[in-house]
Amino acid sequence: MESAVPNIVVVGAQWGDEGKGKIVDLLAAHVDVVARYQGGNNAGHTVVIGKEKFILHAIPSGILHAGKRCVIGCGVVVDPAFLLEEMEALRQRGVSLGGNLFISQNAHCIMPYHRALDLASEASRGEKKIGTTGKGVGPAYTDKAARIGIRISDLLDPPLFREKLEANLKEKNTILKTLYGAETFTVESILSPYLKYAEALAPFVADTALLLHQWTEGGISVLFEGAQGTMLDVDHGTYPYITSSSAASGGAVTGTGLAISKINGVLGVSKAYATRVGSGPFPSEAKDGLGDLLRQRGNEYGATTGRPRRCGWFDAVVLRYAVRINGIDTIALTKLDVLDECRTVQVCVGYRYKGGVVKEFPLGERVLAECVPVYEEMEGWRCSTAGLRSYEELPSNARRYLARLAELIGVGFSLISTGAMRDETILRPESPLVRWFPALKQI
Repeated sequence: MESAVPNIVVVGAQWGDEGKGKIVDLLAAHVDVVARYQGGNNAGHTVVIGKEKFILHAIPSGILHAGKRCVIGCGVVVDPAFLLEEMEALRQRGVSLGGNLFISQNAHCIMPYHRALDLASEASRGEKKIGTTGKGVGPAYTDKAARIGIRISDLLDPPLFREKLEANLKEKNTILKTLYGAETFTVESILSPYLKYAEALAPFVADTALLLHQWTEGGISVLFEGAQGTMLDVDHGTYPYITSSSAASGGAVTGTGLAISKINGVLGVSKAYATRVGSGPFPSEAKDGLGDLLRQRGNEYGATTGRPRRCGWFDAVVLRYAVRINGIDTIALTKLDVLDECRTVQVCVGYRYKGGVVKEFPLGERVLAECVPVYEEMEGWRCSTAGLRSYEELPSNARRYLARLAELIGVGFSLISTGAMRDETILRPESPLVRWFPALKQI
């Protein structure tokens, strides 16, 4: 039986931090389930409801809607201590979790030695730092790929957990001590607290792939929530300055276990400009006062780390690539109001490289760093768009800007966010998003 409301993937179309939290929160009211499919607590989704601000790291944004089922899929790496802290913080603010939160038994755990290895490895890189958050996410995915990871289900089997932990610590302690000169761990120092975490998490652990299959077969709709963004995807991003999981839309299938045939569409999320956190090439980065202006007006600081984000102009080459890689049907554009003070706005339409102009995103590790952006300049609108809810209310120059972006990237905008609040949103009535979620007309 097909769901009356389709199953949609929400994916970041840039380097993460596009505002997916608000978009998922907005759409969660119109679906039954929100499923997170990759990443760990290195990501942060910020949601503003009334006068309250929520920053979610591991739990899907849909948890803020009463009665919505939220799934942490098998593609996510879970720090049990951090997750329990986040759960308790939500309870303290009146959010109900019982019967609403489900954790995949196949999700891998972030262990204390993963965090130690993350910090030590990053420190050893010097000027070639990747820019990790130090949360242990990368090393946890490394162990997953190496088939020595510890899963949530292992925590619920104490003898098996001890066996795996003892084997892992032999290797991890050797690396920490010999390679990095860092502190090591004992089995008991990890085993005891993690068994307590397992007891607290046990009521929420399930075969979530089976549940998702059963729910969708019964007509229940699912919204898939990714962390980070396409350009940080382990296979399709700006390697090696990427995350360690499949942040693109394909990760929704492998990261939850729901069949690809069950997914009906992909909604990309992009800012009206561009940002990235950490190291790595960023062709349209503004290294002058403009970057500071965007950072200040957009409050461009990491929700997880507080690190200032690098800011620059909208990169249409990146967005065309993201549209193709993800199969994006339509885009939610966020933070248009951040550009309100700009006398002119520029759009990166290609890259100059070795005497030529590149129009498709280059994959070579060193190529992008040598690319020089080719810009189109447009007149700014120099008036406030903050809080506008109608496309017709936008200044004519803002509408021309949006039309040009849509022309360059090949898909249109279903939704335009003009502020952090839920209702500070422009919805295009003729868009795919409204066809998917007809009740959205009530924003």
